[in-house]
Formats: sequence, structure tokens, C-alpha cells
Amino acid sequence: KWIKAQEGARGLRLIKLGESDYIRTLENAVQFGAPVLCENVGEELDPSLEPLLAKQTFNNGGVTCICLGDAVVEFSEKFRFYIATRLSNPHYVPEISTKVVLLNFTITQEGLEEQLLGIVVAKESPELEAQKN
Repeated sequence: KWIKAQEGARGLRLIKLGESDYIRTLENAVQFGAPVLCENVGEELDPSLEPLLAKQTFNNGGVTCICLGDAVVEFSEKFRFYIATRLSNPHYVPEISTKVVLLNFTITQEGLEEQLLGIVVAKESPELEAQKN
């Protein structure tokens, strides 16, 4: 919801890796600088996304380009690519984890309690906090 709210005004395009035309949508977004949200992704990504994740761009006649599948597409600096998963605790291979920024928007009661306790202990008893660290 947050990504849709942030990027909706810029013409956010939604894709799913199982769709037959997702590469075409991605190519157009890359070329024209539109944001793309890839939804319901599992722990494995399509290898055709590799150049995009690694941002393997190159200059072709003074124009920045990128290879997507079999096509060479002009790369707009305004392009943004978001990947969303419904998995509660996804584990991606290191080759992917090093190329992306992972954000966990899941908030649990236990996690909030731990953070709050840590803040209180740091304020009330700094020596205890120092022992913990």
C-alpha cells in the first residue's frame, strides 16, 4: 500500500512474474522512467531480471541502455523497480541480497516490545545496556 501511495501519481505499473507480458511492461517502464511494482514474488527471481537488479547499463551511441531478455532498451534514470512478497520471512540467495535493499514492513507486537524495552533500559540503566552489547 505504501509503494502504491508513493508512486501512484507517477504512473506505477503492477506486474507479476507469471504474466506473459511482464517483460514488455518492464521494457516500457525502463525506457520511459515509470515505476514498477512486481507483486507476489517468491524466493526465486526470474534470471531475465538479473541485468536490472545489477543495473548493468552501458552506453550505446551516447545513450544509456540495458539488456532485458533479448531486447536492448534505453534506460531512464527516473525508473524505479520495487519487488513485493507475501512471504513472512523470505530468504534470498546472497547473489540477490547484495543487489537489492530489503525492507521488512511487518510489525509484530513482540518486536515492538523488544525495541521499547531496549530504549527504556538504555535510558534507565546504561550500564546494563553496555553489558548487553
